[in-house]
Amino acid sequence: RLFSSLQNRRDIKNGSILRLTTSPDQEAEQLYVGIQSKNVDVKTDSLKKLASLSQDITFAQEFISRNGLKQIYSIVEEGNDTGEMLAHTLKAFTELMEHDFVSWENLSTVFIKKIVSYVNMNAVDASIQQLSLSILENMVPTSPAGSAGIWLLGPVLGLEAAAWGNLLSEPLGDEMAHYLYVLQSVSLNLCEHRMKMSMDPYSQEQRDLLQSLRQTAFESESEVPAGSFSTERRRSLCAKEFRKLGFLNNSNPAEDLRRAPPGLLALDNMVYFSRNTPSAYSRFILENSSREDKHECPFARSSIQLTLILCEILHIGEPCSETAQAFYPMFFGQDHFFEELFCICIQLVNKTWKEMRATQEDFDKVMQVVREQITRTLNLRPTSLELFKTRVNTLNYSEILKLRQTERLHQEETLAVPVLGQLHPPWEGHLWWGRLRISYGSSAADKLWYCRLSPNHKVLHYGDVEEGVQSPPIESLTEKIPVADMKMLLVGKECPHTKEKSSGKQNKDVLELAFSIVHDVEEYCLNFVAPTRYEFCLWTDGLNVLLGKEMTSERTQTDLDVLLSMELKLRLLDLENISIPDDPPPIPKPPSNLNFCYDFSQAEQ
Repeated sequence: RLFSSLQNRRDIKNGSILRLTTSPDQEAEQLYVGIQSKNVDVKTDSLKKLASLSQDITFAQEFISRNGLKQIYSIVEEGNDTGEMLAHTLKAFTELMEHDFVSWENLSTVFIKKIVSYVNMNAVDASIQQLSLSILENMVPTSPAGSAGIWLLGPVLGLEAAAWGNLLSEPLGDEMAHYLYVLQSVSLNLCEHRMKMSMDPYSQEQRDLLQSLRQTAFESESEVPAGSFSTERRRSLCAKEFRKLGFLNNSNPAEDLRRAPPGLLALDNMVYFSRNTPSAYSRFILENSSREDKHECPFARSSIQLTLILCEILHIGEPCSETAQAFYPMFFGQDHFFEELFCICIQLVNKTWKEMRATQEDFDKVMQVVREQITRTLNLRPTSLELFKTRVNTLNYSEILKLRQTERLHQEETLAVPVLGQLHPPWEGHLWWGRLRISYGSSAADKLWYCRLSPNHKVLHYGDVEEGVQSPPIESLTEKIPVADMKMLLVGKECPHTKEKSSGKQNKDVLELAFSIVHDVEEYCLNFVAPTRYEFCLWTDGLNVLLGKEMTSERTQTDLDVLLSMELKLRLLDLENISIPDDPPPIPKPPSNLNFCYDFSQAEQ
């Protein structure tokens, strides 16, 4: 409800129902006293009413002017209640703060710690957790950089796993899903500072991190005493080792990290990988050092590009959406989510590189495949990093190719429908003329006879022929039927020459291949039995065309699909200014021998 005041009375519409009630200042005074009552029931009812009235800006101003927020701070900081009273208190606080009379920066450390603790409580109501997350969401963006914002997210990140366990037991509503998205987004955006910071070649700390990568990978070489080599020799050795690490500028690897993003975040990820999984790190470096130069998977270059890919996929550096609800469940079960995700994905890069038999020229293609592997796996919403690792490694390069092919075929089918509709009539005409060019030989009563259509498509000629004659001239066929006299086409059981046949498997086969032409009077028919189903389809289609009817055989649709698919593919080719010969090219002669099969199994070992 809204209180009518001098400020909002112009917003009252004609016909609105007004109710006489206590003024906002009196309500604020009564509730200010009520929330300090020693009687629990009175205090709870006052907080419940306060949560409802605090939505009105006039009432909120009156209550805050009486130092009402200080009383709410005291209830939260000093109270131990985690039930209905706390829920009403947090609700009232949230509504009062929404009016922006008081800054979120003025919250005390004790109050913030209490709010954070509610996120992690096992026996707390879900509404309290939602309100607590809402308060944290509003407080973090307004906190000064390097102070409360980062201080707050430290304990929150430590409590996220337990909070997620509590929330997972019940279906999440839209509001809670949004809060979890915001918490995830704000947490990941802590990486933004390092992502946008280029490497400073004069920073001793950053140079030490860079040198630690080399020393961890080539520990035995690094232990050589400084006096053993000259300065020039040592510089050359370091450059060689940085080249093995995969830096493009091996004489000054800091230059590779000058690009921001991903900036120093890529260096942080490489150092984290080398320190937390040293065996996997050493295996990655040594395995690629033993390959040919062009087949090496560059660790540093891959790490820099992978970090950028992960930042783009996870939207690091982008502001939170006001409506988004997409979050990754596995994020809330890991303290160092981004770094651990990188450790899994950098090993995936090496695995995919080997599967693709890639060279340095294929670097961008490999990273595109890796991006697709990560994106597809994240879309499955795995609940833990271990499950993510299992699924992303199962989605190998061959599976990606199969998925791409399936999606491409589906897209082509979807987009081709309107185009095929335009191509259908002309190609149906081609099929129509193809059916009319059929000539046919058949047998009846142990005698061969031959039937064919005249060149002008007006007469069917037929007659007896001798055995062995393939294509007798049309003049030798003495009998004929004008197409104009043809009445109808009968097939199967409707044919007169099949009605007298007895039952049996052989007669059933004949029944499926029989057709008759009815002409002049209904009693006289020209009867056929096709040798195969294919020829039955061709002849029945051709005769239906002569009768002005549609071609109905299953072969028609098959042939039409082949022709339309071929025509569509030809039209999609860029054939402009390319001369296409009328005659097909000659078929080359077979090779002198076929001993050129390559055994891929030996190459994979």
